[in-house]
Amino acid sequence: MRILISNDDGAMAPGIAALHAALADLGECVIVAPLEDKSGASSSLTLDRPLHPSTLPNGYIALNGTPTDCVHLGLNGLLEQTPDMVVSGINLGANLGDDVLYSGTVAAALEGRFLNKPAFAFSLVSRQPDNLATAAHFARLLVAAHERLDLPPRTVLNVNVPNLPLEKIRGVQLTRLGHRARAAAPVKVANPRGKLGYWISVAGDAEDGGAGTDFHAVMQGYVSITPLQLDRTFHEAFSGLANGLEGLF
Repeated sequence: MRILISNDDGAMAPGIAALHAALADLGECVIVAPLEDKSGASSSLTLDRPLHPSTLPNGYIALNGTPTDCVHLGLNGLLEQTPDMVVSGINLGANLGDDVLYSGTVAAALEGRFLNKPAFAFSLVSRQPDNLATAAHFARLLVAAHERLDLPPRTVLNVNVPNLPLEKIRGVQLTRLGHRARAAAPVKVANPRGKLGYWISVAGDAEDGGAGTDFHAVMQGYVSITPLQLDRTFHEAFSGLANGLEGLF
């Protein structure tokens, strides 16, 4: 099995090294990751300039682009052989609820949706790498067990691991995405010459974070596994929308 590993924290991030080490003997692993931190890049593609891959001393391929660029090139000609699976992470920081709309970690996995095997996005619910080994443990278990997972085509598994030592993890839960409250207001700043700018502020707290959500699972010490699909069509809105549109045109 050929595994393409990517992330959004960058090719030198500790999380991708931990993920590579955990998966190295499960197949032929190739790393294509952003040259710099691209957190929050979502599924953006670079269309205004060429992309230049470079091979680092550790063998990783770094790309001057986004996580989606990395997987897109990795699946479409950059590599001698097409990968069988895409695994993204291990992100330092949660990707819960509405975070999946912005996450480069999740976006990298979503770009692997065309393959016959499931794609995975792994995140540790901490900005510190202290418990990366815990996340790596579950990444290995899930990737190794991918053949027994009965999943529809184009499914991505979004996995969030609590920031705990392995022995304190209470188990695994299948969850739905929760929802965050509105983010805090951007912070206005001025440079030494008085030019104003804005820092995007912190994400909102869990507004919908009850039992069954990814927020609730990790807060209770469980690894959260949420299956994602690309189809964002709001099917339940069809009936009311059809009635409202009737006779309008």
